[in-house]
Amino acid sequence: MREKKPCVVVTFHTTAEAMATEQVCRARGVEGKLISAPRALSADCGIAWCAGAEARPRLEEALAAEKVEFAGIYELVM
Repeated sequence: MREKKPCVVVTFHTTAEAMATEQVCRARGVEGKLISAPRALSADCGIAWCAGAEARPRLEEALAAEKVEFAGIYELVM
């Protein structure tokens, strides 16, 4: 069984916002990946960005700098 770790999950209203987040994070070196949005979270498009909890400040900074809209940011253990 895989060890659960704290992570930050960003949900989106549209798939375009999710894809933009992937591009922004790759360009800025923020580790993470697109995942199916966890059932416990509401995501209009069903896609979320998942990164380690330690990446949250850099992730929020990147999204704000590039004006990427998102539905919510959550801290989970996954």
